[in-house]
Amino acid sequence: MNNIPYHTFPGLALPFLQHGIFTRQGGVSPAPFDSLNVGLTVGDPLPHVGENRRRIKKALGFEKMVAARQVHGTKVSVVEKPPAADLEIDGCDALLTDVAGIGLMIQQADCQAILLADPVRRAIAAVHCGWRGSAANIVEAAVLTMRQAFGSRPADLLAAVSPALGPCCAEFRHYRSELPPALHAYQSKPGYFDFWAISRAQLQALGLQPDRIEIAGCCTVCHGQFFSYRRDKITGRHASVIGIRA
Repeated sequence: MNNIPYHTFPGLALPFLQHGIFTRQGGVSPAPFDSLNVGLTVGDPLPHVGENRRRIKKALGFEKMVAARQVHGTKVSVVEKPPAADLEIDGCDALLTDVAGIGLMIQQADCQAILLADPVRRAIAAVHCGWRGSAANIVEAAVLTMRQAFGSRPADLLAAVSPALGPCCAEFRHYRSELPPALHAYQSKPGYFDFWAISRAQLQALGLQPDRIEIAGCCTVCHGQFFSYRRDKITGRHASVIGIRA
């Protein structure tokens, strides 16, 4: 019942880390949230969401899980101690910790989850990055907060960008009013944008090494194994989770 599928990144296969990029498969939610929906506010009954989140925790071996109640902003929250119960932090889009045994969860339906790990300081971050997050450069806020909170050096960091809206489907007809001019050069064809390339460029500009950045390169709109708001409108949210092993 709990052998749910998930993907991993080779670069994050470190002894102190556990992570998983989950699909929409392996849960209990009915259509159109079928089946591993982790979103609390999409219309799926809460008992289904709770069971789906429990299965994800069990699959990765975490006692507790902390999620962000995402708002497409740049607020970063540092989890400084284990919560008494599973927790959802309101109004933030990036979670950081150096505490073991906690899974940090990002909820997605086309937005990127950018997972960061510092193997020197043994600290991690999980970042929710949609197009608004790219425009506001939330990865900069996350990396700078890792440096302030844990002493992380950007050159030491490992980064992984989950399946998300790809350049094949990222059409922005009003991009001149939606995206800052600095991002206009990242068009894969007129009106379509490569947000994977934008994330890579933003990470490298902060000092991350190119060979320490992995991009899944999988478009959630094209691949039905993932939830996609652009494709379906009424849909669930799949999860990307990273944590430090207990």
